[in-house]
Amino acid sequence: MTTLLEARHATRIFGGGLFDRTATLALDDFSLAIDADRPAITGVVGESGSGKTTLARVLLGLTAPTTGQILYQSQDLQTMSRQGWRRFRRDVQVIFQDPYGVYNPFYRVDHMLTTPVAKFGLATSRAKARELIDDVLRAVGLRPEETLGRFPHQLSGGQRQRIMVARALLLSPRVILADEPVSMVDASLRATILASLSTMNRDRGISIVYITHDLATAYQISDTIVVLYRGSVAEIGDVELVVKQPRHPYTQLLLSSIPLASPERTWLTAKEPVPVAAADRSDTGCKFAARCPSVAPPCREAAPPLFQTDPARAVACYLYRDAPSASGDHSEPGRSSR
Repeated sequence: MTTLLEARHATRIFGGGLFDRTATLALDDFSLAIDADRPAITGVVGESGSGKTTLARVLLGLTAPTTGQILYQSQDLQTMSRQGWRRFRRDVQVIFQDPYGVYNPFYRVDHMLTTPVAKFGLATSRAKARELIDDVLRAVGLRPEETLGRFPHQLSGGQRQRIMVARALLLSPRVILADEPVSMVDASLRATILASLSTMNRDRGISIVYITHDLATAYQISDTIVVLYRGSVAEIGDVELVVKQPRHPYTQLLLSSIPLASPERTWLTAKEPVPVAAADRSDTGCKFAARCPSVAPPCREAAPPLFQTDPARAVACYLYRDAPSASGDHSEPGRSSR
């Protein structure tokens, strides 16, 4: 596999300096490779505090990993040349969660689109630039005549978010990192934005890393899914396997929190989640041990490696210790054929 964007044993620790004795492990030995030859949608899911946004910032080069590497086309972002960094900035785009906070309220929304056109020389004239901008706006379901010329506060949250999708599309990127792109829009616009992301992947060959707390939307558009817990991979693999037949107790807990439209059975499981106190949180052993209904002595002694439970799935849980260990790079074990 030729990798396009890769996290190689990336760890990020915040705090712990000379005057700060406390340290927070936000991302722990995380590895993932995005295939350059097979554009896919990789979903990254987990509850708040699982390290999803830290992962996005590390992959974008906005935050340097404490240890490990982030590579783009086999080049380390930390040592990349100026020319390589410029290419990375064009090829890897981001859609942030807040559809208002990324805008400067003193500029019309046109500024978000005309700036990258000028900076990267995407058009040879104003007419060509306007034509290009109009095309990407229509691609995300917006009418240029109703969108351009307005200030951010004059547009709805869904319109602002779709402009950010259009801005990412404008540069014809190879990878888009979408960090909770639909969490602040209503259900109808959520479907529109997700459809736009799927179309980008299918028709334009753009790989997408879709970061979310919402398993339902991750299942809807992802090929591969990564389940994060406290900065570590709990389960990774084909989305059909992980969602329909979850193996890790944490994945099962996430799925059990989704209400079913049935008056007879509201939850997927009858087990109550085990609360965890701050004192129970330990980096010795499995991070989920304090909440796990299947905890065993080995779980408290050492963190479990990833076990290859299926050809297209790996699970970090001692319940599957008889399975072979997965490769150490945590690269996607398989890809959905949906």
